[in-house]
Amino acid sequence: MSFVKKITLIILLCLFTCSAVSGADIGDDHIILKIDDTVFNVRLENNSATEELIKILEKRNITINATDYGNFEKIGELGFTLPTNDENINTKSGDIVLYQGNKISLFYNPHSWSYTKIGEIENINSTQLKETLGSGDVTFVLSLR
Repeated sequence: MSFVKKITLIILLCLFTCSAVSGADIGDDHIILKIDDTVFNVRLENNSATEELIKILEKRNITINATDYGNFEKIGELGFTLPTNDENINTKSGDIVLYQGNKISLFYNPHSWSYTKIGEIENINSTQLKETLGSGDVTFVLSLR
């Protein structure tokens, strides 16, 4: 193998390794939200609820059967309780919050109430989210990267 080919191979391997490491670092504060075949990145808040959520997601994915409520959110039971850090917040489209410690709400329109914010979907607007969620019940899955 020529010297140029060896150097090129070494550079490509270094670039591949660097991108793999930086991708792993992103996963520490992100989870995946899957609705049907659409996958979203969710940037997590830093609080006790998300710390416990991550511990559960390290063991298994969480499937939530959510119903529409008030024409502004889809809400569903977690099947377990997370610690709450409730505060009055103004939600926006793409926000994911913990309600009453055992329910997850995904907002597609704004609302104000006392919630523990879990995170927010990245890179989506209200129209896209509404199209993905549809008008009826929806099942979504939370998982680690």
